[in-house]
Amino acid sequence: MTAPDPALERWRLILGSPAERCAGPLGAEAAARDAALDWLYGRDPELARRGIRRPSPAGREGGDGPSAVTAVDWLDDVHRLFPRETIERLERDAVERYGIEEIVTDPAVLERVEPSPALLRAVLRTKHLMNPAVLAAARRIVEQVVRQLMDRLRPEVQRAFTGSRDRRPSRLAVARDFDFRTTVRANLAHYQPEHKRLIIERPSFHSRTRRRLQQWQLILLVDQSGSMAGSVVHSAVTAACLWNLPGLRTHLVAFDTSVVDLTADVPDPVELLMRVQLGGGTDIARAVDYGAGLIDNPRRCVFAVISDFYEGGDPYRLVHTVRQLVQQGTTVLGLAALDEEANPSYDRELAGRLAREGAHMGAMTPGRLAEFVAERLVR
Repeated sequence: MTAPDPALERWRLILGSPAERCAGPLGAEAAARDAALDWLYGRDPELARRGIRRPSPAGREGGDGPSAVTAVDWLDDVHRLFPRETIERLERDAVERYGIEEIVTDPAVLERVEPSPALLRAVLRTKHLMNPAVLAAARRIVEQVVRQLMDRLRPEVQRAFTGSRDRRPSRLAVARDFDFRTTVRANLAHYQPEHKRLIIERPSFHSRTRRRLQQWQLILLVDQSGSMAGSVVHSAVTAACLWNLPGLRTHLVAFDTSVVDLTADVPDPVELLMRVQLGGGTDIARAVDYGAGLIDNPRRCVFAVISDFYEGGDPYRLVHTVRQLVQQGTTVLGLAALDEEANPSYDRELAGRLAREGAHMGAMTPGRLAEFVAERLVR
């Protein structure tokens, strides 16, 4: 029997079992991959709505009952059959798209699972379901992912706090200090109109000042509703990276309909995240009132509210408090996201009202927030 053509196997995996008549049958390993993918994606309700009936993989009976393959079996298969990047995608879809909670509540599964930000978010959402033994196993995922995030973020924070740009020129040619405007003006004589090209003979660079050690506050108010899990994780890691920086005192407060001050746990972001309770309603106004009470010097405070701004409390009270903060000189940020992608999803109507009161509204990555804070420390 001849071996299947790899290109035809790939098309068969992409197009599904109906393509088998043209592409031919799968080999043993490809068939195992097909079964693993079908175990997960075959439960997609969209298939039934489109009238697609999934054939049962070999060795399993048809019908509407639960599959004989367990989450542990499936994880063993995907770790054996797929590369790491694919494993992480499959595990993320299993938890976030199809709600297969055994992946983060079964200790046997947790021993096999690949730590990733998606699984960390799943742990935070389901840890209230875990007994102490499972919680201890889940903590391994939290620790590994937090360590990975801190290793990536800490250099960004350190770069942001090495000194702010000054108007004076510098002889030190550093790419991040490149002065575009001055460089263009200084080299206009070398413009070649026929080629539409500017020849740069003398690049210009900014200098950097030493930071004055005047005390500033950074107050992070983080919405811990279920949709904000990614921002909660990155807020905890960002606060830990900013902790004990000269001239900066950091507070971290989590809120839903209640308010919890987590500042004491900031040096240990793993412990902090294990205390977070995702879900519930949202009372941003109450959290902002609490945060306002932490301010020592309004003109030396960056006050960041990280939320989707779907206010379940009193929006008029929220707008009023933000107006007062801005009028007294506080720098108010309204961030719809704080994660690596910074993809915003928020109530634009309320965000617009806060922006009209003087709050800076938008979305930031953790590194950009660190730069924003660093630039204000020298004012």
